[in-house]
Amino acid sequence: MKIGMLGSYGMYGAMMSPVSGNAPVEGSKPILNPGEDMQVSPGRKSSPAECETCKERKYQDGSDEMVSFKSAAHISPEAAGAKVRAHEQEHVVNAYEKAEQKGGKVISCGVSIKTAICPECGRSYVSGGQTRTAISYPNENNPYTKDRKAVQGMALRGSNLDLAG
Repeated sequence: MKIGMLGSYGMYGAMMSPVSGNAPVEGSKPILNPGEDMQVSPGRKSSPAECETCKERKYQDGSDEMVSFKSAAHISPEAAGAKVRAHEQEHVVNAYEKAEQKGGKVISCGVSIKTAICPECGRSYVSGGQTRTAISYPNENNPYTKDRKAVQGMALRGSNLDLAG
C-alpha cells in the first residue's frame, strides 16, 4: 500500500525557498514553477523555477485497494506532502474497515512519508508514502486456538463465586 511517483523523480520539500520579484534572465529557460527560486545550485542543471522534472512529476498508487491516485496524476509541490499523507490515511481507514467486516482486530498500523532530492534542481520533495498494517483474525477451527480457549476456560472456573447468597 504505497503511493509512488511515475516517470520523473519526486515532489516538494524543505529546501524550497520562494523568491518573488525575480525576473528571468534573458536566454534562461522559461519559468515552469512560478514563485520558486531562480538560483541554480552548484552542480545542478536548473533552478527550482525552471525545473522540468518537478513540473512533470506524477504520482500513482501501487496497491490493490480502491483509493485515490489509481491513475497517475500531477500534484503541485506545495500540496504534495498533505495529499500523500491524506492518501496514506485512506489505507489506514481501509485496514480498520476490513478488520471490522471480517471480525479481526488491527494490531498495528504505521505510515511512512518518503522524501528525496530532485536530480535536476536539487530541491527536496515528497517522493511517496507507504502504509503497513497488521490485522489479527480469529481462527476458531485452528486446534491451537481451541486448546488456548480450553486452558483459559479452566483458569477462569471458580473465579466468580458468590458466597454471600
